[in-house]
Amino acid sequence: MSTSFSDSQKNAPAAPHVTIRPEWLALHAEEAIDPARPIIDAHHHLWEFPDKRYRSDNLLADLRSGHDIRATVFIECQTHYSRERPPGFAPLGEVEFVLDEIRAAGEAGARTRVGAAIVANADLLLGDAVEPVLAALIEAGESRVKGIRNIGVWHADPSVKASAATPPPHLLLDPRFRQGLSHLAPLGLSFDAWVVHTQIDELCSLAAAFPDTRIALNHVGGPLAIGPYRGHRDEVFTQWRAAIAQLARHPNVSIKLGGFGMALFGFDFHAMPRPPASSLLAQNIRPYVETCVELFGADRCMFESNFPVDKGNFSYGVLWNAFKRVTSGCTDAEKSRLFHDSAAGFYRIGVVPA
Repeated sequence: MSTSFSDSQKNAPAAPHVTIRPEWLALHAEEAIDPARPIIDAHHHLWEFPDKRYRSDNLLADLRSGHDIRATVFIECQTHYSRERPPGFAPLGEVEFVLDEIRAAGEAGARTRVGAAIVANADLLLGDAVEPVLAALIEAGESRVKGIRNIGVWHADPSVKASAATPPPHLLLDPRFRQGLSHLAPLGLSFDAWVVHTQIDELCSLAAAFPDTRIALNHVGGPLAIGPYRGHRDEVFTQWRAAIAQLARHPNVSIKLGGFGMALFGFDFHAMPRPPASSLLAQNIRPYVETCVELFGADRCMFESNFPVDKGNFSYGVLWNAFKRVTSGCTDAEKSRLFHDSAAGFYRIGVVPA
């Protein structure tokens, strides 16, 4: 199994992630709200880079928060890429790494099905040449690879650094990218899209061009609050809401509710003397969550932790309490879809017993 770092990983720019401070997070803890509610965490990472580590033991420690996390979805993060394979096939190393972590979680007696679904990386700019890469990922993934993510986050202003990835501008409009993406649906694969609010029109175009491809927009579509957008939250919210309202018209698109601990949201909880309580977190994220549920419906929305990226701003248990506070007015059926069923359907995760 591959455990080495590629040269590109060693030299990659530091991600705009808030530093995790365990001693600060320990200053606030909460009992789980509605602890018996089944949850699928629809978006988390596992990684080991020269400057940071988050592996199965770290995840399992976070999962022991009192919430009933039945399964998780691993999302690619360009860790442990293979240097021995031909160009294009390097992401197989990440899938092998995740499978090793899944086995380690099982050996540790985890009740949660860690990595019940895997969203891998394959360079869709390869066009038709990506097909054998996709086939290899599916085979290597032991029936867990359910989708592909290519990060498309880009902005003309260099002060708007919302992702460590450096894709070319207008990736989703590139004919080669679209040629590569055309191979997903025939193989039963979905596409995870990560773009910010100024790019959602490009995702609308992609969704219209590929109506048979299931698409999940990550992190509520990244309403920016950094660079020139800092201090303009209300104006950005109006623009973001209009953009995702257009996107919601495409029935093949679902949306992930989370990512609020990323710097791009500008909440800056990490600058507080103590970590935020779930009540404060819920107050800040409520407009975004409620808007998404209103526009997409509960059956096309799924909650995500985005850990460990978001862990610099709040703890795992507090985050899920905040989600439960925001949805306190929803029906039980709506809560079941938001916390479990929508993710299970989108990623084709079977029944997860208690």
